[in-house]
Order: sequence, then C-alpha cells, then structure tokens
Amino acid sequence: MQQNEKMFHLHCTAEDIGKYVLLTGDPGRTERIAQHLDHPNLAAQNREYTTWTGTLDGVPVSVVSTGIGGPSAAICMEELAACGAHTFIRIGTCGGMQADVPAGQLVIPTGVVRMEGTSHEYMPAAFPAVPDFRLTCALADAADTLQKPYVTGVVQCKDSFYGQHSPERMPVANRLIDDWNAWIAAGVLASEMESAALFVIASVLHVRCATVLNMIWNQEREKKYGIAPPPDLDMNAAITVAVEAMRTAIQRDQK
Repeated sequence: MQQNEKMFHLHCTAEDIGKYVLLTGDPGRTERIAQHLDHPNLAAQNREYTTWTGTLDGVPVSVVSTGIGGPSAAICMEELAACGAHTFIRIGTCGGMQADVPAGQLVIPTGVVRMEGTSHEYMPAAFPAVPDFRLTCALADAADTLQKPYVTGVVQCKDSFYGQHSPERMPVANRLIDDWNAWIAAGVLASEMESAALFVIASVLHVRCATVLNMIWNQEREKKYGIAPPPDLDMNAAITVAVEAMRTAIQRDQK
C-alpha cells in the first residue's frame, strides 16, 4: 500500500497508526483506553471502527475498536497489519463457564475453541487458535505486578450471542447444549467472540496477538450457587494490565 492510502473500513493511513495496537470491541471504550497513552488523538472514525493514536514510552501506540465478532475483527486486523502494525493486544469481555471463577476476574487465554466461522476462512479446523507466547506471558506478568486476580487457560469463541444464552429455542438446541457441556467438562474458562479469529489471522499474517478479558458475569456460577450478582463492567484491571504488557513488548523490541 502507499503511505498515504486510506484503509477502506478504518479510514486511516499508515501514518495514523502505531505498530503496536490495543484492540477493543466497543468503540465507546477506545477513548478511555487512549487516556492511558501520552498525547492521544482521535485519528479516524467509521462504522464500528474508532481509532486513537498516542505514545507509550515515546513509541506510537494505537487503540482501535473492532466491533462485535470475528468478521469485523478480521477486517480490523487485516487493515491495521496493512498499515504496518505488528503487535496486538485485545482488551475484551467474556462470560464465565467454570462455576468456581467469579465475575471480576481477568482471563488470559492460552488457546481458543474455534466455534466461530471467520477463522475457518483462513485455516482448516485442525489449525489451533493460540496467542503469541511472549505477549501472553507479558500479560500474566503485568497482572502479577499490578496484583490483579486472573486465570489462564482455554476460552471458547462463538458467532451467536443468543445461541449461547438461549440455546433451547434454536432448531439446533441439542448440538449447542451438548457442545457447551463438553467445553465445561474439559475446563474451558469462558466464552467470547473475537479472539479465535484474531489469533488465527495473526498466525497467517505473521504478527503477534494476545488477549486479556474481564469476566463480566458467570452463568454457570449462577446455576450452581443460585447467585445472580450484577455484571462486573469495570474494565480498569484489563486496561491497565494490557497497557503494562504492551509497554513490556515495546521495551523488549528495543533491546
């Protein structure tokens, strides 16, 4: 691409984007994350994609929203990589699947069940969706340093939010419920919608990607204990851990 070529969906150019990018689903969350950078500026805004760019330790870093689900996240990563970005950390939310993990915990995925469709447009089903190892370690180290409770392990990605939450009304209810129970039995920690696509696409594009998630609720905990607390929507822990991990990635690259 030309240096001044504007991306079709993101409406930004390579000059607008840092090579290090914090991704988040919600466009309304981008400004809050960008405030953790130095001198943040709104670079572009189109559809579900809002882009801010500032600096971290003097290095340009962008914050970009992906929208909900794999298809829009795939477009976002493709266009950012075309602009020269090579390191991505997703800051997202998830629903818990293990009854002993309460809402408010951070989840740092070490792998993802590919129950969505987007990643299958890139690689066959046998290919694993795994994050960059060192970037994932940086997230865990940051959580330890900042004393934020977290768990690591496999999460599940799907395309249908209501297929998860109201499976019984779907024509394929038996399959959805059987699969869900299988993931729980195998220790899958949580369910979300973007990381499978991002991890597989990152592998294909030869860039780095990892994820940190805030568990905002846990429906299995409610089933087991009859506890239905309000969703934990405080994203501060996930944001601060992601920013600190990105700082570590930048420092490592400069050595």
